[in-house]
Amino acid sequence: MNRSVDLKALSPAARTELIYGVAKRASELELWRSALGRQPVDGQATPASGGSLIDLGALVQVLLGAPAAPAATSNAPETTNSGALNLGANQRHAGAVQAAAERTGLPAAALAAIVDAEAAKAGDGSWNVGSRNPRSSAAGLGQFLSGTWVGEAERTGTHLHEVATARGWLDRGGRVRADTREALLALRLDPGTSIQATADYARGNLDRLRQRGVPVGDGIEEVARAAYLAHHLGAGDAQRFLQGGLDGGRAATLLAAQVGAGAAARRIAATGGAASAHREWLNAYVGRHLRPATFTV
Repeated sequence: MNRSVDLKALSPAARTELIYGVAKRASELELWRSALGRQPVDGQATPASGGSLIDLGALVQVLLGAPAAPAATSNAPETTNSGALNLGANQRHAGAVQAAAERTGLPAAALAAIVDAEAAKAGDGSWNVGSRNPRSSAAGLGQFLSGTWVGEAERTGTHLHEVATARGWLDRGGRVRADTREALLALRLDPGTSIQATADYARGNLDRLRQRGVPVGDGIEEVARAAYLAHHLGAGDAQRFLQGGLDGGRAATLLAAQVGAGAAARRIAATGGAASAHREWLNAYVGRHLRPATFTV
């Protein structure tokens, strides 16, 4: 029996719960499809992720019942006019990545690499736009923590600030209103908005690092690495990491959060110190997951 829901009658919190519920079901479907595979067509293997999956970006816009955000926040359509970007299974996001990169002055391949390193993925490598970290409040393609996302909405000059302002989600002091916070956080599940926010966050962090005298570099690999470290650690810890290393206590805390207390203790014992153990782990992680060269034609 089909039942319709009057979305306008729901509170922002109820609409948000509905979004998260659909996102969870879509993610579970993606996992099952990846595990079971799909039947080949004419002898050709087909990806585990297919076009039948729900467009969560569009769903967020509909369920929130809010006026349309600027065009760049929408989910980018399939396009062949994506410049020098080659996103493979994520080519449908190429337009959004290119637009965000051009707006912020970032190399498009560097931005794509940051998103790829943060986003959860299906079996075919496609980004899971509805992913959530069960160990924190991180969600979406950029895996933004709730507090960081709110901060970017309140920071003037960002795309997210423009969206929040246009929708009346900020008070007169420029702070996110309590009654609109959940609707704002739900936008982390919109891929276009998350990509734009990732670009703004990267641009802001790179500017802060350069202003503090940190040698960021100008090459795509260098920019991607510095921006990702700041996305992963925060600008302050990234500065310390790049300028000689974190202190032992902070490094131990961060390493335990990433690999678990037991594994962190074993790594610290093997290297002789928390700072060296964390540096070794993070450098190896970045080397495996941050690959801007793979996104250029």
